[in-house]
Amino acid sequence: MNSSNSVAAGAGLGLMEVAFESLSHILKKKFQSKSKDVVEMNLSAAKFGYDSVKDISLKTTLKWNRRKPKGALIDGSKAFALGALAGDCRFASFYPMSPATGIMAQLSLLADDFPLVVEQAEDELAAINMIIGSSFAGVRSITATSGGGFCLMTEGLGLAGITETPVVIINAQRPGPATGLPTRTAQGDLLFTIRAAQDEFPRFVFAPGTPFEAFQITARAFKLSEKYQVPVILLTDQFLNDSLFISEKPFRAPKSIPRFTVEDKDIKAPEQYNRFKLTKSGVSPRALPCNGEALVVVTGNEHSEDGHISEEIKDRVNMARKRRSKVKNMIKEMKPPQLLYEKSKTLLVCWGSTKGAVMEAVEVLRSRKMDVGCLIFSDIWPFPSDHVISALEKCKKFVMVELNQTAQLGQLIRELTGLSYSDAILKFDGRPIYPNDIVERVIQFI
Repeated sequence: MNSSNSVAAGAGLGLMEVAFESLSHILKKKFQSKSKDVVEMNLSAAKFGYDSVKDISLKTTLKWNRRKPKGALIDGSKAFALGALAGDCRFASFYPMSPATGIMAQLSLLADDFPLVVEQAEDELAAINMIIGSSFAGVRSITATSGGGFCLMTEGLGLAGITETPVVIINAQRPGPATGLPTRTAQGDLLFTIRAAQDEFPRFVFAPGTPFEAFQITARAFKLSEKYQVPVILLTDQFLNDSLFISEKPFRAPKSIPRFTVEDKDIKAPEQYNRFKLTKSGVSPRALPCNGEALVVVTGNEHSEDGHISEEIKDRVNMARKRRSKVKNMIKEMKPPQLLYEKSKTLLVCWGSTKGAVMEAVEVLRSRKMDVGCLIFSDIWPFPSDHVISALEKCKKFVMVELNQTAQLGQLIRELTGLSYSDAILKFDGRPIYPNDIVERVIQFI
């Protein structure tokens, strides 16, 4: 049996001058289900690595005090998977594409213990069409991909839009068009995501910034998708998916799962059921096929209230307006961006995974007596214009911090509020942004 990892762990902790007892405790716990010989072998290997570096002294070492862990160690991929379960997801289909594959791998590991089916499709087109089909039948469903795969899914996204079928899609962004940098991080798909697929139809777009937010927002995505019968797209990236975070807040699933479908008993005249009945809210009663007298008729073409294909001007206008009318209530579901140090003269504005770096940079800048705060977006579309205006009108200037070339969120803010950013800190080399990157640039601006 190979115990090289234990040797490496011993050497690494020895260089950092961590007491060997700490590693011994971890190894005993790790191998507690194994035989006594396996435990002793790994302890011996770790001690060998630890002793082999005892004469090497580093200029800087860490001070270690044993204490109770602050929280759970988790990466974004696992958090998204757990959030899907918390949202009552029962079906997941995907085609492998980094950096999204880890999410589906985590769901696959959970499939034996939960009422969940995970299917590897032949390509991204099949993956999204499979979740549209399962959702049409009433099963909460999800897929995850990266930018190139999301491009292939746009026709299916449009099908979900016109048939008003709820689906949840995770787009784990990567840098560059085409294959780009498959194992690097970026935020270049925001504008594409909110406009993807031809013509116009409503959707939600969210961008969590931490594993805890990934868990919460994913669970929430299933509820909102089904409530408004629209697609929900979650934007993430390699940094959030693959980095390890300490989450101090417990991950808790909701005690109950609200459902937004109807049965015959809920319909006054099931034999006259119209899947796309015109309503003030734009949300029609959604019956499931083969589940009673209500006949569910759906097509990918434009249609009349009963779901049959129609090219009548009245039907086209009615359906377009019906879908659009959902947005008024969808905006009410949007949470305002997180605002820290709201009275600051300068605000750093960011979204998604840059959250941690921006928050840390703000604390460093304020420790240097600089009047800087931040505005952090997780709920992006429909755009919460009123919340954004009220936050940004109070500051003298705001600076965008994004992992793309053109400050895509900054463009969106300017388009929808008329407010323009004064400067932008942009990084697009595929590497995450660090607090020092931000601090150094802000010092130049102020």
